[in-house]
Amino acid sequence: MRTTGILGLVLAGALMSGCASLVSNAASGLADSLSSGILNNDDPETVRAGMPSYMIMMDGFVHDNPDNPAMLGAAANLYASFGAVFVDDPARASRITSRGREYALRGICIEYPPACNWRELTYDEFVATLDGLDAQHAEAAYLYSFATLAYLRAHSSDWNSLAELPQAEALVKRYLEIAGDSAKSAAHMYLGIILTLRPPALGGKPEEARVQFEKAIAMSGGRDLSAKVEFAKGYAKLLYDRELHDRLVVEVLESDPYADGLTLTNVLAQQEALLLQADANDYF
Repeated sequence: MRTTGILGLVLAGALMSGCASLVSNAASGLADSLSSGILNNDDPETVRAGMPSYMIMMDGFVHDNPDNPAMLGAAANLYASFGAVFVDDPARASRITSRGREYALRGICIEYPPACNWRELTYDEFVATLDGLDAQHAEAAYLYSFATLAYLRAHSSDWNSLAELPQAEALVKRYLEIAGDSAKSAAHMYLGIILTLRPPALGGKPEEARVQFEKAIAMSGGRDLSAKVEFAKGYAKLLYDRELHDRLVVEVLESDPYADGLTLTNVLAQQEALLLQADANDYF
């Protein structure tokens, strides 16, 4: 299993219910049950085996509803989540996260036309378009931010892709502004990851990232173990802070992973924490 990106499945509930509500009320109820089943499943291999069926289903829904932002957002969510979490092969991860990002761009383009050319804009041009985003665009901005981060992680060896990190940072910060009190805690984790994908000498901002990781942990009441794993990986390892690294890893391993809507990501976090623990002596 790919363990370099415990990110996306925190979004699965919004994905399934958002998709099915466009089909029928009955299907929406079924999808809510399915999303709960995914998020509360403690066997990642079962989820990995089952998710591709829904990806194909979403492709069909998008084909029949190509101008529906909610449908595109749901497809983006599923592809980015699967590519970030469950794909080991780099070439395949590249294809899947690219598709997720394309769906997300198509979705936000419909809701906010200035976004249509985001991938062709310079940084200053991109930032200038963000002023028009407001609360009604928050969900689309969040989905595009997540899909972009999944894509960038899958292309972390490509310096051209990493050049997009400043835009990704600006967009997540804008999302947090327009979402206000309704902002998702995961957005702070995403921002922390973005701020630590590069070392300080190349533009990384580890101390700002630390604040974001701590906010994500606090907002979830410490129940989202993936935020602690990303804190250990992105900040503690980057700065060779062995004490913080080991404390976070132990906290993750000693925590009860069972929490409504977080069980699957917590089990994945504990799997990665074991790897961090095993590699610590060699790294530090």
